[in-house]
Amino acid sequence: MTKWNVYVTRMLPQPAIDLLKTHCEVEINPEDRVLTNEELIAKVKGRDAVLCLLTDNINAEVLDAAQGAKIFANYAVGYNNIDVAAAKVRGIMISNTPGVLTETTADLAWALLFATARRIVSADQYTRAGKFQGWSPMLFLGQDITGKTLGIYGGGRIGAAFGKKAKGFEMKIIYHDLVRNAQFEQETGATYVDRETILKESDFLSLHVPLLAETKHLISEAEFKMMKPTSILINTSRGPVIDEIALVKALREKEIWGAGLDVFEWEPELAPGLVELENVVIVPHIASASIETRTKMGVMAVENILAVMRGETPPNLVQD
Repeated sequence: MTKWNVYVTRMLPQPAIDLLKTHCEVEINPEDRVLTNEELIAKVKGRDAVLCLLTDNINAEVLDAAQGAKIFANYAVGYNNIDVAAAKVRGIMISNTPGVLTETTADLAWALLFATARRIVSADQYTRAGKFQGWSPMLFLGQDITGKTLGIYGGGRIGAAFGKKAKGFEMKIIYHDLVRNAQFEQETGATYVDRETILKESDFLSLHVPLLAETKHLISEAEFKMMKPTSILINTSRGPVIDEIALVKALREKEIWGAGLDVFEWEPELAPGLVELENVVIVPHIASASIETRTKMGVMAVENILAVMRGETPPNLVQD
């Protein structure tokens, strides 16, 4: 079998690269940065396959340049960075990496919840700065977690995994989605509620929805006004599901108590004023950033490419 010529838009964990190089001729972007549209267009020409990242804008122009490519394997579960309809018209398959990052993302959502509720980042900075002079009854008072109401917006794989981890904290779990998840309800005792109820009753509201036209600015000014002033918002899904300008206003004016964010509306740029706020924990899109998970993601993306090379359907074919 003739080896395929594959372009990888950014360096990945070595086991994935080694597997790809065993079967294909491989070129990898040597720089740790996102390629420009012009650079992508130049690099995808003449390739049999492209392994791309969620930070790559795979538009119709890029797909046209990749004439002859059979597959773009996205190193992510989401694929809103790819014009899937344009790819379909051009006969190019698109794959993703679902499932493998479910538990890791749910873990990070909990890390953000705890860090925000207990003011971990501010307390760490305070201590490192040499300001700690001894125990004080009013020092860094946060929010209790055990026994509170946990709202999960989106009851899919990651939302359900996140909810299952709440059982140890004796939380009341409520959730909202377009489709009910009966298995999740049975496993956790979660109660399905409408959109207004989850906003009004949640002490902690964690977002686990895909970025679609319908979910852009899912949480904005009106929603913040419905939430408790003691509530905490967590987002590990996609940045634009929150109106970030409205979030800054809500945090500044204490409409909600705090927020923990892994993703941002204009990544890597942040909304003006966000970094100055002490009641928000912000991390740089690291929900899947464990050694094990990022390696599994890479291997899965490579296996999608190798399946197509063998004339098979990729295991994780996107079928929008």
